[in-house]
Amino acid sequence: MADGRGRRATGIVVRAASQEVMHTLRPARHAPGSDALGRARRLRRTLEELGPFYIKVGQILATRPDFVPDHIRSELGLLNDETTAQPFSAFSPVLEQELGPAWRERFTSVRTERPLGSASLAQVYRATLADGTPCVIKVQRPGADQAVLGDMRALRKAVRVITRFTPHFNEVIGIDAMMEVLFDAMRDELDFTREASNMKAARKLARDYRRISVPKVLHAAPRVLVQSLADGVAINRVKEHTLTVKQRKQIARQLMEFMFRSYFVTGRFHADPHPGNILISEDGTAHVIDWGMVGRLDRSTRMAMLGVLIGMVCNDAEAVARQWVHMGAATPWSNTTGFAQDLSRKVPLWSNATLSELNYGVALMSVLQYSTKRGIQVSPSVSVIGKSLANIEGSVRCLYPQLKLVKSLSTTLNSIMHDLIREEVAPERLAQHLLDLLVFTNKSAGHLEALLRDLASRQFTVQARTNLGDPITAGRSHR
Repeated sequence: MADGRGRRATGIVVRAASQEVMHTLRPARHAPGSDALGRARRLRRTLEELGPFYIKVGQILATRPDFVPDHIRSELGLLNDETTAQPFSAFSPVLEQELGPAWRERFTSVRTERPLGSASLAQVYRATLADGTPCVIKVQRPGADQAVLGDMRALRKAVRVITRFTPHFNEVIGIDAMMEVLFDAMRDELDFTREASNMKAARKLARDYRRISVPKVLHAAPRVLVQSLADGVAINRVKEHTLTVKQRKQIARQLMEFMFRSYFVTGRFHADPHPGNILISEDGTAHVIDWGMVGRLDRSTRMAMLGVLIGMVCNDAEAVARQWVHMGAATPWSNTTGFAQDLSRKVPLWSNATLSELNYGVALMSVLQYSTKRGIQVSPSVSVIGKSLANIEGSVRCLYPQLKLVKSLSTTLNSIMHDLIREEVAPERLAQHLLDLLVFTNKSAGHLEALLRDLASRQFTVQARTNLGDPITAGRSHR
């Protein structure tokens, strides 16, 4: 199966490359710049043909100005995972395998003639449970999991080759680590029981927001997910007269606050909140659906990323630079001073902008561009965070472009800090702090004992350097 996927992908890439060569050899008959746009469009179509995994990679690259030129990023931002719907008969065997031969007895009706949605990994159908509850059935395409896993193996091999020949570049970018973060985020899409777990956690968080809802899991199997019906239209298709300005503002703020708490408190966040995954009902409720692609952050990364955003909000370029370096790492050739100077020219332009004036997700990736240029190693989680932030901003911008990130973060910052402090004083964290203190104390005692021993034996030396770099040693080294 994997070899077949590799041959298919190779065939698509070779065909695309051949078309590109032929296009290049033709005489130029178009306006300046049109060839570049055409090339970007052909790249997008190739990724869409390659399938869901490569589409996700392209969506990640759409938020990476350090990797991809602007005109290509704009085109990759249009990547679409919608595919031609297959007949329901192709999915019946999956339902029988996951729910049993008598699966139809669970439902009074299933609208098989036309799916609600059709993507590369699954199709979604509207149905009604035996007790009359409206629901949605999400069924994985036969062989989709093996196809994606095969693509992952193929890309992992390609990345190994690239990193072998570009060690300096990889030390800063961390291509292999970035790919593994993407793999981890996508694996939940291949097992609907994991997606169900993500939904349950998100549903618990959504209880704090009157206008946010996450569908309820009614049944979960690895390749079939039954959930409550989220009725509404995509956030980018809400008609102007449908909601009041007040409702739009409330939904926009609560969506951003919900995502901020996902990033910085729970550390588990929706990595793909594009407009198609946020449905707005007539009563002004935002239903956040499709929890297959979820990112996860450890505590240190959460704290550093929060510091980056607070620094942007407070117009403090030095704080942004400091927290960014803390989130990644400085290499031997890093120029952190130059990095801070780069940001000092940009952060003032970002601090008080509305969503109609600035895409903060792309701005965040611009920080990545500067840090890469200055030799600062990047956290591999940044790509997934940047994609998520760019997606949620794009969704919210459709509904209420006047929203300011400053206001959203300020509104929810108190609750975020309260939760973080409560986490800090939990018994497990206090035990960890105590252990760290004990380890530090033991090491310090050992260093002090060695220092006293050297002083007692008159072997203590102090070394300094002149401005020319020549070492000067002072002290006594005889008994």
